[in-house]
Parts: sequence; C-alpha cells; structure tokens
Amino acid sequence: MKRIAVIAGDGIGIDVTRESMRVLRRVNEIFGARLEFVEFDWGAEKYLKEGIALPPGAFEMFRRDFDAILFGAIGDPRIPDQRHAAEILLALRFGLDLYANVRPVRLIDERLCPLKGVRAEDVNFTVIRENTEGAYVNSGGVFKKGTPDEVATQVEVHTRKGVDRILEYAFEYARRNGKTKVCMSDKSNVMAYAGELWQRCLKEAAARHPQIQTSHLYIDALCLLMVRQPKDFQVIVTNNMFGDIVTDLAAALQGGLGMAASGNIHPNAVSLFEPVHGSSPPLAGKNLANPMGSILTSAMMLDHLGLGDAARAVEIAVVACVKEGKTTQDIGGSLGTREVGEAVIAKIQ
Repeated sequence: MKRIAVIAGDGIGIDVTRESMRVLRRVNEIFGARLEFVEFDWGAEKYLKEGIALPPGAFEMFRRDFDAILFGAIGDPRIPDQRHAAEILLALRFGLDLYANVRPVRLIDERLCPLKGVRAEDVNFTVIRENTEGAYVNSGGVFKKGTPDEVATQVEVHTRKGVDRILEYAFEYARRNGKTKVCMSDKSNVMAYAGELWQRCLKEAAARHPQIQTSHLYIDALCLLMVRQPKDFQVIVTNNMFGDIVTDLAAALQGGLGMAASGNIHPNAVSLFEPVHGSSPPLAGKNLANPMGSILTSAMMLDHLGLGDAARAVEIAVVACVKEGKTTQDIGGSLGTREVGEAVIAKIQ
C-alpha cells in the first residue's frame, strides 16, 4: 500500500485535484494499486480562520507516514503577501529537502504549440531545477529603509553539496530514461563565483558519466534556442531562479501552464507532486480549469512510486483525449474541468 497526502490548497487547485483523485481511484480499480489517500485542508481558508499554515510536526509526519504528497495550487488575494503559500509550499520544499524540481516538457499535439512548423516529436525534454538553494533561500536584508539612501540586498547561496547533487540527479535521470544529452545552463559569464562552482562541478559530473553528451549554454542563449530548436534538448539542468523562469517558457511550447506537470523530488524519500499552474482564483469553482496538468502530475507520482504501468495508462488516456479534442477551452476544446476528468477516466485501461 502507498499512502498519499493530498493538499488541494486554494482556487483551482481544489478543482483540478478533485479530478486527479478520481483518476487515481480509477487506477486503484484497474491496476489494484492500493493507493490510500489522506486529505489535508491546508490553504487560505484554514490560515485565515486559525492563523496556521503548517501545523507543528508536519515534516516528521510526512516522512514517517506517507509515500508522496499530491499538491494542487496555493495563493489567495485575501492574503496579499501570500504568506501562507510560503509557509506551506516553500516550507515543504525546504523542510523535506526536495532538492530536484523535475518538469517534463512534452508536446502532445502540434496544434497546442504556438510555434509554426514544430512537430509533436520536436518538443520532448525535461528541465531539472535545483529547488532548495540559489536566490530563493531568502538571504539578505534592507538598510536605511524608507530613506533616499535605502539599500536592499538579496544573496544567492550555492553550495558544493547542492550543485553536485542536482547535477548528479540530472545525469542519472538521463541515464534512467534513455537520454543521451544533458545541457547545463547558467550565467557564469557575469556571476563569476557561483558560475565557477557550477562549471567545475559540471566537468566532474560529466567525467563520471562519459556516455552522456554534456553541453553548456548561458541562460539567455538557452531561452533563444529552446524556442528556435526545441528538438535539440533532452535534459536541461539549472539553478533555482533560472529554472523557475525557463520552465514557464517551456510550458508555452506544450500548450501552456494547464498542460505542465512537475515533481519536487528527494530520491528514496517522500516527494511532492504539483501542476505548474497557480491557483487562478477567478476561475475557481466554475468548471473551467484545465485538469490535465494535475492529471499528468499524478502520472509522474505513480511512476515515482514504482507504478509505471499505471502511469503510462494515465498518460496514454490524456494523449487520446487531447487528440480527440476532449479538452478545456484554454487549449481549444469546449469541455469543463469535470467533463475532461470523466473523459480521461473513460480512456484508462
């Protein structure tokens, strides 16, 4: 049995997670997956009522009692600084040391891509983003705030351990998935200290994996080439901030954020899976949100849990629905959130 913690969160996170849960229950029926779900109502409503984002002991509970976490989305305009989002999602990433953010970028149907002349097979790569260091450690401060001489600093942190392990993860991911190319992207031409560390660690990782073709691009060049020649990429690895930015660009190649899945991974430990899109409060509860990113995220989770056959079945069902036009409006269809969920469920076999 695999125990799954379910945190739907806010906004359309609730809508799309509901459909993913229906899909996963269908997987239980067909594949005998023996998935057990425990739902947590952590999000804006609970935070506004109780002032609590994550309760004490949450990290220990997840490590001890669960095999994976399925997350929806977080964010609510009633909390302008989105403090609860940081105290839930970012806290889980850091507290559980989910150091590898894995974002597959696959174009299911060429009609979803905004680029002319791109075939579905031309867009099939994965971005691996360092998830616990870099610009997002919130190191820095403000001096003389509110005066003409105000100074704000935001410090990036890159450790040897952190860089080594994300590069090793990228090369191992390539090996496990039959990929032959890894591209590391940074801005080492201007970020000399962190850049030199990444460059040195890349050379050492490449030497450990001679069967993998290794390349390097500055992040601005990567963005250009990702749009012009997406078929050249198989596995891209980069730091936290660059990965955050470039994965949204990559999502546009596959049909938008509504089609994008992700996993926040710590190998051999509890990991968290979430669609890339946000909570989009204006769409919440209106049966308009695209659930396919969440459903594909569920497939990622199944694969991570060793249920590869079930994961493939879910992916095949999503592909069939997209090709048949059984989709939400954002990618050219006319179905609602629930109806897309039902269509995917009907295809799982």
